Amino acid sequence: MLRKLHIENYVLIDSLDIEFPEGLSIITGQTGAGKSILLGALGLLLGAKADASHISEGASGCVVEGEFDNPDGIRDLLDEAGAEWDPDGLTIRRVLSSSGRSRSFVNDCPVQAALLSELSSKLVDIHSQDQTRLLRDRAFQLSVLDYFAGASADVQACREAWRRLGGLDSELEKLRLRRDSLREEADYNAAQYEQLSRAGLQEGELEELESEQKQLENAESIKEAFALAGAAFEPSEASSIDSALKEAGRQLDKISSYVPGTAELSERLHSARIELSDIRESIAELDSKVSLSQDRLDFVNERISLIYSLLQKYHCADVGELIDRREAFSKSIEDNSSVDERIASLEKQRAAAQSEHSAICARIHEARVKAAPAFEQEILASLCFLELDRAAFGVRIDASAPGPDGSDAVSFTFSASGAAPADLAKAASGGEVSRIMLSLKALLARFTGMPTMIFDEIDTGVSGSAADKMGTMICRMGENMQVIAITHLPQVAAKGNAHFVVSKSMDDKRAVSGIRRVEGEERVMEIARLLSGSSITAEAAANARILIGRPEA
Repeated sequence: MLRKLHIENYVLIDSLDIEFPEGLSIITGQTGAGKSILLGALGLLLGAKADASHISEGASGCVVEGEFDNPDGIRDLLDEAGAEWDPDGLTIRRVLSSSGRSRSFVNDCPVQAALLSELSSKLVDIHSQDQTRLLRDRAFQLSVLDYFAGASADVQACREAWRRLGGLDSELEKLRLRRDSLREEADYNAAQYEQLSRAGLQEGELEELESEQKQLENAESIKEAFALAGAAFEPSEASSIDSALKEAGRQLDKISSYVPGTAELSERLHSARIELSDIRESIAELDSKVSLSQDRLDFVNERISLIYSLLQKYHCADVGELIDRREAFSKSIEDNSSVDERIASLEKQRAAAQSEHSAICARIHEARVKAAPAFEQEILASLCFLELDRAAFGVRIDASAPGPDGSDAVSFTFSASGAAPADLAKAASGGEVSRIMLSLKALLARFTGMPTMIFDEIDTGVSGSAADKMGTMICRMGENMQVIAITHLPQVAAKGNAHFVVSKSMDDKRAVSGIRRVEGEERVMEIARLLSGSSITAEAAANARILIGRPEA
C-alpha cells in the first residue's frame, strides 16, 4: 500500500506531505483545485514521461517521493536493477530538473526510469477518466477476461512465442532475399568459376612462361652460341685443351723437385682441366634442353595470351589475384548451397514455433470459453447491485487471425433493458459505463493482488441511490486492499475511512494547491458542500451527518 507521498514544486504544489491509511481514503475538492495534479505527480513517481512544464513557476526542479509496503515479487527486480532491498518498505523518488531530464531512485539507489514502470504494475492501479473510455477498447476487454480466466501466464507465453515467430520470419525473409540474389548471380558466377578453373592457373606461371617464350623465340641463336662455345674446347684434331693441360702438368711435375712452386702450378692446371671438362658437359646439357619446337612456342604464346586476357577481363594485376577471384566465385557457389541449408533449418524451427504458438492459442481459447459464463454472472451480479437489475451483459468470443494474444477476438455486449445486447462501445451510456468499469475493477482486484487501487471519479454520470451503491462497493474493496477514491459524490465520499480535501489558494500572486485531512465537523461540512454547493444549508449538514453515520447535531 501507499504509506506516504511527498511532492515539492510540482505544477501548483509548492510542498505537500500526506499519509494514507489502510482501507478507503476519499479525496474531494472543488473543480480545478488540483486533484488531477496530485494524480499527475503520482504518475510521474510511477514512471510517467517527465516534462519540464511540470515544474512550478520559478522553481529549478521538482521532487516526488513515495513510501510503499513491499509488494510480492519485487526483490528480483531490485536485484537486477542494482537497487538495495529494504525489508521495512519501498521508497521511490523522482527528481525532475528544468532541462526536462529526470533522475530516479529506489531505496536511495539510482535506477532507470523503466524500473519505476515495472514496479508500478505491482504497486498501484490508477483508474483515470481515460480508463473509462478504455472500457470500449477490445484489447482491454480481452485482458480483463484473461485475468479472470487465469490465462495471464499463457498469454505472456503466447506473446513470447509470437515474438519468436516474428524473429524467425524476419530472418527467413532476409535469407530468401539473399538466396534470390545469389540465384540471379549463380549462372554468371558458375561460368566465371568454370573459366578460371579450366585455365588451371598456377602462382608464378606467367613469369615462367614469359621466360620460356624468350628462349623459344631465340632458340637458333642460342644453339649456335652453344655450338661455338663447345668448339672452343677442341682447337685442332691432333690436340685438345685437355691434352695440352695434361702435358703441361706432366712437364711441371718433372721439374717440381728442382723449381719451387711448380707443384702448386701443376695442381692448378689439374683443377682447371676438371673445371673446363665440367663446363663442356654443362654446355652440352643446356644445348640439349633448348627446343626448336614451333608447337611448343605456339602453346606458350597462346597460354600467355589467355592469362593476359583473363587479367584484363577481371581487372587483376597478376595471376595470384586471378586465383583469389576464382576462389571467391567458388565460395559464392558454396554460399548459395549454405543459404539453402540455413533456410531449410529455419523453416523447421518456424514450423515448431508455429506449432507451439498454436498449442498456446488453443489453451488460451479453452480457458476463455470456460471462464466466460462465470465472468458474465459475476459482472451481472455487480450491475444488479448497482441498480442495473435488468441489464444483460455478455462476452462474445470470435475467431481471429493468430497474434500475440492468441487467436480470439473478444468483445463485451450490453443492454440496460436486457433486450438485444449490442456492442458495449455503442450500447452503454456514461453512467452505465462507470458502473460496468467499477464492477470490472472490483472483480479484478480479487485476482491481481494489487495492494492499492486509485479511482479518479469512476462515479461520473451516476447519482442518487446508485451512487450510494457504488460507494458501498468501493468501501467493500477497501476491506481487503487500500483504495483511494477521488469523487464529487457525497454518497461515495461519506463511505471513507479517511477523508482528504484538496484546495487552491493564492500565494504571492500565484495559485497554490494543497491537501489536508478533514475529520469530525469539518468532514460533515465538506460532505454538506458536496450535497448543496457553496452555500451550505442546515438541511445539507443534517443529511451529511446521516450519510456519515453521525446523526447528532
